[in-house]
Amino acid sequence: MKQKKKNKSYKTRNLPPGTISYRGKKALSTTHIDIINYNQELHTVMESKNVEDGFNFKDKDTVTWINVNGLNNIDDIDKLGNHYHLHSLTMEDIGNTHHRPKMDEFDNYLFIVFKMLHFKNEHEIIYEHISMVVGDGYILTFQEADGDVFNELRERIRHGKGRIRGLSSDYLMYAILDAVVDNYLTILEAFGDKVEELEDAVFNAEPNNIISSKIQQHKREILKIRRSIVPLREVINKLDKTETGLIEEKTHNFLHDLYDHIIHVNETIELYREMVWGLMDMYMTIISNKMNEVMKVLTIIATVFIPLTFIVGIYGMNFDNMPELHYRYGYFILWGVMIILFFLMLVYFRRKKWL
Repeated sequence: MKQKKKNKSYKTRNLPPGTISYRGKKALSTTHIDIINYNQELHTVMESKNVEDGFNFKDKDTVTWINVNGLNNIDDIDKLGNHYHLHSLTMEDIGNTHHRPKMDEFDNYLFIVFKMLHFKNEHEIIYEHISMVVGDGYILTFQEADGDVFNELRERIRHGKGRIRGLSSDYLMYAILDAVVDNYLTILEAFGDKVEELEDAVFNAEPNNIISSKIQQHKREILKIRRSIVPLREVINKLDKTETGLIEEKTHNFLHDLYDHIIHVNETIELYREMVWGLMDMYMTIISNKMNEVMKVLTIIATVFIPLTFIVGIYGMNFDNMPELHYRYGYFILWGVMIILFFLMLVYFRRKKWL
C-alpha cells in the first residue's frame, strides 16, 4: 500500500537583525576547534573543545587559522565573534546555512560565505556551508560538521611546502578557496561520468521507469550543484577587485588565476546541465520512436487486411443472384485472389521501405 506523503510545515522566523540562530540540520553536541598557528620558522597545531583556546593567538607575529565545527552551539560562536569584534550581522550569517555565496567587506575584516562540496562515499555528495572571516594575521572558518577538503592544505602548512608559510593571511584565504574550487572539478568529473553512463543506458536499454527516475535525480542534483557553486564566481571577482588593505597586491595575481578556474567550473556545470536536460528529450524521443514503430506495424497489418476484408464482406452478402457463389471453383479462386493481393501489398511496402 502506497504511503501518503506527509505535508511539510514551514515556520517563519522574524528575529531582530543580528540575532544568531542556527538554520541547518547537522547538529554537534560540542564545538570542535582546530587551530593552526604558523610563520616562516614555526608551526603549531591544537585541537580543542573550548572556544576560549582560540583567544590567545590574536595580534601575534604569526598567521592563525581557527576552524570551528558545530554551528548549532551559538554561545561558543558568539564568544569567538565578540573576541574578534565581528559585526552582529556577520554573526547572524554564520548560523544561517541557507545563505548563497557572498562577500562582505568591513573595516577590519572580510566576510566570505561559500559552499564546500565533497564525497561522503563514492556516490553521495555532501554540501557543507562554510563561513570565513579574513582578518589581519588570522582566518576564522565555520562549518556545520567535521569533514572537509583541506587535508592537503594542512599538510602543505605542516611541511612548509610552497610559499604559504612565508605569506600572510590573505594568501591562506586564497589557498582555502583554491582547495574548494579544485574539489568542485573532482565533483563535476564524477558527475560527468554518471551522465555518460546514463546516456548509454538511455540509448541501449529499453525505456523504463528506472531510467526516467535517474534522469530526474540527475536534474535535481545538477541544479543543486549549480546553485551552490555558480555564485562563487561573483564572490571571487569581487575579492579580486576590492581595494582593502587586507589583500596584498601579489595575492591578486593568484586571485586572477582562481577566477579563471571558477569560470571553467561554471562552464562545465552549464555543459552538464544542458546534457542532462537533453537526456530527457532524447528519452522521450526514443519512446516516441518505439511507439511509432509499433504503430507502423499495426498500420501495415490493418492496411493488408482492408482489401481482404472488403472482398470477404462482399461475398458474405446473402444474395441468390451472385454468379460466383454457384461457380464450382469460386471458393479457391477467391482464396487465390486474396493471397495474391496479400503478397503484392507486401512487395509494395518493401519497395517503399516501409518494411
